[in-house]
Amino acid sequence: MSAYIVRRLLLMIPTLLGILGVTFLVIQFVPGGPVERMIALLEHRSHGGLGGGGGGPEVAAGGSSGGLYRGNRGVAAEQVEALRQLYGFDKPAWERFVQMVWNYLRFDFGDSYYHHKRVVDLVIEKLPVSISLGLWTFLLTYLVSIPLGIRKAVQHGSRFDAVTSTIILVGYSIPGFVLGIVLIVLFGGGSFWDIFPLRGLVSDHWADLSWPMRIVDYLWHITLPITASVVGSFAVMTLLTKNSFLEEIAKQYVLTARAKGLSEGAVLYRHVFRNAMIPLVTGFPGSFVAAFFSGSLLIETIFSLDGLGLLGYESVINRDYPVVMATLYFFTLLGLLTKLLTDLTYVLVDPRITFERAA
Repeated sequence: MSAYIVRRLLLMIPTLLGILGVTFLVIQFVPGGPVERMIALLEHRSHGGLGGGGGGPEVAAGGSSGGLYRGNRGVAAEQVEALRQLYGFDKPAWERFVQMVWNYLRFDFGDSYYHHKRVVDLVIEKLPVSISLGLWTFLLTYLVSIPLGIRKAVQHGSRFDAVTSTIILVGYSIPGFVLGIVLIVLFGGGSFWDIFPLRGLVSDHWADLSWPMRIVDYLWHITLPITASVVGSFAVMTLLTKNSFLEEIAKQYVLTARAKGLSEGAVLYRHVFRNAMIPLVTGFPGSFVAAFFSGSLLIETIFSLDGLGLLGYESVINRDYPVVMATLYFFTLLGLLTKLLTDLTYVLVDPRITFERAA
């Protein structure tokens, strides 16, 4: 097993470099980089317009370095060159890529072009929203889907099975953002009842509340966005649980256990449960880790939540390359480690599985 773990860790290095390299290469051909953006802003100001933004980190994380926007005719060449040096585009692309990789190995992700903050601080600032959406969605999905899937398997073909299948499939077919709009219209003061708030995770006076009221206020704010996020997640996990239990129930060892006179509860929870849960438990690490860093742009936009989904969208639109590349690196690394953890979970859940030959 140790040889397999070492092999997987070593394979992560070329995978990370490959993903970063391809993304960096694509960025070189994307028009409208941070230098062009600042030139347009300076021209806009020189014509009496209003604008904001600018600034930059020590070393650029990517971006096109040639073929500047033709509108720079109103900006002095010295200013253009100063901007190129400010964002690091005065260096060759290969040198910027090597510098970026070296910084990332030390977890130095630089500063955001657009927000003028360290990328790490920016991501940490947005995490509470994404953690709230992802973690509650994860917990509710598992806590509802697994018991429901077990009961559907036990009552396979019954009216309960048919009705619940219809309900969860209807929920699965409705996009989360559509459900979010419906919930706002019904319960957010849209056209019917004004019950739930529509902005932020907590109220403005949250710090002045007692701890019990803080919890109530937090749950009050996240009810609608969590509902919109979680409803579509029930179908896959519920049907996976049901089918896994049905497959195990039909096996010979279950018939043997029943022939020995064991009750249905003993057969189900002492024998079937452990084997049927293997495909569900092995997906637990990935789902749990993703819960802390998942971001839904549409849900965050609809309910005015400033999380990682909105940050990623703004970073791409504003050519905020340090944020784009740093989050790509971090989430790719996290995903690769999670895949390894999932494989190890297989071994812990079912000792019959081994990776020694693969290593």
